[in-house]
Amino acid sequence: MTTQPTPAVPSESPATQGPTAQPVPFVPAPSEVEAYLRRIGAERPVRADAAALRELHLRHLRTVPFENLSIHLGEPVVLDGKALLDKVVGARRGGFCYEINTAFAVLLRGLGYGVELLQARVVGEGGKPGIPYDHMALRVETAEGERWLADVGFGDHSHFPLAFDARDDQEDPGGVFRIAETSDGDLEVLRDGKPQYLAETRPRELADFTAGAWYHRTSPDSHFTRSLICSRLTEEGGRITLSGRKLIASAHGERDERILDGDDEVRKAYRELFGIELDALPVVPPPAT
Repeated sequence: MTTQPTPAVPSESPATQGPTAQPVPFVPAPSEVEAYLRRIGAERPVRADAAALRELHLRHLRTVPFENLSIHLGEPVVLDGKALLDKVVGARRGGFCYEINTAFAVLLRGLGYGVELLQARVVGEGGKPGIPYDHMALRVETAEGERWLADVGFGDHSHFPLAFDARDDQEDPGGVFRIAETSDGDLEVLRDGKPQYLAETRPRELADFTAGAWYHRTSPDSHFTRSLICSRLTEEGGRITLSGRKLIASAHGERDERILDGDDEVRKAYRELFGIELDALPVVPPPAT
């Protein structure tokens, strides 16, 4: 169903003591962690280590779609840990970067990982970075103190977390990745030699991403307001993507496209391929003239 549960009070609420107190990130209850693990088909890790993080990252990409349906269904995009847990687990939906990376951070904190939110700017055509807070990525610390760049909210990207402090090539089923330091102290994430985004190393609070999420939810200049996307990684390492009525399946360098016939077939694709039940289908409004 399209109705999203919304918390009565924000879960990321400011601490009440001291002028420099920071908001306290939402940490899920054990039962909520177990429900999340069932959602992605994962066992509870014995230890918050790198091997478990890799498994969780991959399973998340295969089960929780990267999608912007809420924008075109008239649903609110709520940057709140509990609300996003309810959306991803309770409503069995996905979201765009701010939503599913926040939800993944909630799961990881519940399993004992240290998680920090990083703001990033996606590199577009001509090498031009997007707006500040254009994207959210995660810096994750394991029980052994290893640091990883995790990102389940960038669509077609690395299948596994990237070693945050490594500066050489990192082989991944999604390509060859590299994290490079820039002259102004940011980190440039490259895939097969092509810049993907620029990430700052300073940790941010969830509320800091409000303006970026608002821009991508409302601006006619945002590609999220101009098109529909629902996409996930497949077991074979390819992707299955539904964009409006166009269904795209890619694997092993091959790509197959077809146009679905009618609303019922579109609903069936959402249900069978992504586990999303919709009463009404999302509609992209025509561009303003």
